[in-house]
Amino acid sequence: MTDNVQSVGLPDERPPANTVGPVAWLRNNLFNSWYNAILTVLVLALLGSAVPPFVEWLFIKAHGFDATSAACRKDNSGACWGFISEKLRFILFGQFPWNEQWRPLATIAIFISLLLASCDRRFWKPWLALLWAGGLLTVAALMWGGVLGLTPVENTLWGGLPLTIILSVIGLAVAFPVAILLALGRRSNMPAVKVLCVTYIELIRGVPLISLLFMASVMLPLFLPNGVSIDKLLRAQIAFIMFAAAYMAEAIRGGLQAIPKGQYEAADGLGLSYWQKMLKIILPQALAIAIPPLVNTFISFFKDTSLVIIIGLYDLLGTAKAALSDPSWRGFYREAYLFIGVIYWIFCFSMSKYSQKLERDLNRSHRR
Repeated sequence: MTDNVQSVGLPDERPPANTVGPVAWLRNNLFNSWYNAILTVLVLALLGSAVPPFVEWLFIKAHGFDATSAACRKDNSGACWGFISEKLRFILFGQFPWNEQWRPLATIAIFISLLLASCDRRFWKPWLALLWAGGLLTVAALMWGGVLGLTPVENTLWGGLPLTIILSVIGLAVAFPVAILLALGRRSNMPAVKVLCVTYIELIRGVPLISLLFMASVMLPLFLPNGVSIDKLLRAQIAFIMFAAAYMAEAIRGGLQAIPKGQYEAADGLGLSYWQKMLKIILPQALAIAIPPLVNTFISFFKDTSLVIIIGLYDLLGTAKAALSDPSWRGFYREAYLFIGVIYWIFCFSMSKYSQKLERDLNRSHRR
């Protein structure tokens, strides 16, 4: 059969040998020009000089999880994982009562389970909202206690990873619908609504997050009537919601502006009301377009929770810094920051990869 095909003069459909395989990939991507070749060699030389010492410090000469601070100080040529073993529960759970730390651990598991369920498009059903409501009520019961025989715990004792997840997840969940309303309001034909939304967005985006936290912590109580107080954690959560909503509103507005005018005219031609047009036609397309900037805001917001340390709340980064204040373990900052850096990277990388998958799935119908 092959001989017959070749005999009639049909072209060979196999790609040229020099365009496939690892050697071809290296030649086409890393050595396709003289300056790319030089940069590739320089990067490889840099990695060759930096990676082996790092691996040696991280694994080969490292002290085990049972190492004491005295042993690590005597031989400091490798990482001291005894610090992580000693301070692990404090870094993850803060000052939460020692015997009750299964509760923040269960809180982390509940949030991760809810997020994983929300990432599966098969679960995008009305009952998912009920699942979130039940999960948040369970989280509140676990963290605050005082019900079902659980010991009451003030939120001033919360810290570590649960606090980071609570601030970021609840903040983003509440800020997202607010951001949609702000984006729609900014493009509204009603002057009063448009002015209010533009003023809010530009005012919030014109100041750093740390100033909002400072206002919520220090200035807001000064304007409240005598005897009226707002919980510190709630004030921080409101500041995060306000900040995230303003930035996400601009990302969503960019998606709305990218929708062709014909889509609006087609919706009007079908006789749809304003909200029907937005919810069924415009917003689904706009949100699909705005996925990259929105995820960038999510990742930045998740890391910005470390700023709550200025108002006396200790998130994951705050508890790591507090653990380093122990005189017996002072100076082991590399191990502490590497450990929490890995945790931050896992969450942020997961958000990034899921956003890429979601973007591919939502844009699949537009491919040709």
